Amino acid sequence: MKVGLSCIITPRAWSFAETLDKARNAGYEALEVVCTDAGDITMNTSKDDLKRLSDLAVAQGIELVSLCPQTSTSSNIMLNDPISRKENTAAAMRLLQVTADLGIGTMLYVPGVVDSNTAYDDAYRNSLSVLKWELAPFAEDIGVTIAIEYVWNKFLLSPMEFAEYVDEVESPNVGLFFDTGNMVVFGFPEQWVKINGYRVKMVHFKDFRRDGYAWPPLLQGDVDFPAVMRELRAIDYDDALLSEVDLGAAPLEDTAAAIRQIMEM
Repeated sequence: MKVGLSCIITPRAWSFAETLDKARNAGYEALEVVCTDAGDITMNTSKDDLKRLSDLAVAQGIELVSLCPQTSTSSNIMLNDPISRKENTAAAMRLLQVTADLGIGTMLYVPGVVDSNTAYDDAYRNSLSVLKWELAPFAEDIGVTIAIEYVWNKFLLSPMEFAEYVDEVESPNVGLFFDTGNMVVFGFPEQWVKINGYRVKMVHFKDFRRDGYAWPPLLQGDVDFPAVMRELRAIDYDDALLSEVDLGAAPLEDTAAAIRQIMEM
């Protein structure tokens, strides 16, 4: 496994080159980049510029392992409105292409949010149809995996339901982006790994404290990291463990050291 860092928690003021430099100096080996509206990586960044950024990472000895969309352009595929759903599907495809052009094999994806305007059954049916017949085939063609993350969006609330949903897509390029902290309030993170098994495509590391709903530094919350590591080894997971620990909770160096400590468990 590799010690990784997600740019979800790094300052937007940092350039891509600065982020690589700080990550390497802090002891990280892998990076999850973000696609934003402005900056080095956007939906409009040219293929040549994306290749240049990829080469810069290689030169720094940092492996780019995941892309996380954080744009104002929606890629919500749960909506009942077919026009909006079509537009959002196209946006998701563009984000997948950006991922591929960076030479990255995995894109974090949240298909939408269940709310008062989008009933659970509609969200399930709409998103499953788009994934199965449009996004998954496209992802297979360009060699990118769609890793769906549960982010308190009131959708796919249990590990068994998540596994069933992924199986209905019927694509090896669709699976789970497992986040240790997001699961704690509703259950036990290690059980998500045990039940989803090979469907686990990428991993975020952060801790969570049920008392007070707090996000403390790694090893200071309620995540049972020895159990998580046991289950990750049981499925032969050997990719990055990406820190999503806020810099206000712990410095980059301390979190990298904590990840290495957890890897020894």
